[in-house]
Amino acid sequence: MKVLIADDDRQLCQFFNAVLRNYGWEVIVAFDAAQALVMAKNGTPDVIVLDINMPGGTGIGALEKLSMNMKTSMIPILVLSGSQDPIIEDKTKALGAVGYIHKPVDVEELHRYLQKIVKGEYRQ
Repeated sequence: MKVLIADDDRQLCQFFNAVLRNYGWEVIVAFDAAQALVMAKNGTPDVIVLDINMPGGTGIGALEKLSMNMKTSMIPILVLSGSQDPIIEDKTKALGAVGYIHKPVDVEELHRYLQKIVKGEYRQ
């Protein structure tokens, strides 16, 4: 399975990349929202993990564009954010995110979420 991790925290992405690869995931990484949009269209991930606060456009904006694009609209998106604002969480769900988890997140917990999402078992 292929996962796109879109987060501007390079160390976090490197860590997720290393651990998720050990679980058998193919990982592609984007460090800003614009790059995430391109990689989602060209990389055909099975699931996207999307941070909200990134350069190159917001995660909310990326989520809106991904959900409106025919090529990416069916890709499940899990929002991973340090924001505790319930309005942002509600907005991401309204835009089609399958889940919202707060940072910091344990990578094993993230792996479990991803497994459930690709199996169609997770809806927050």
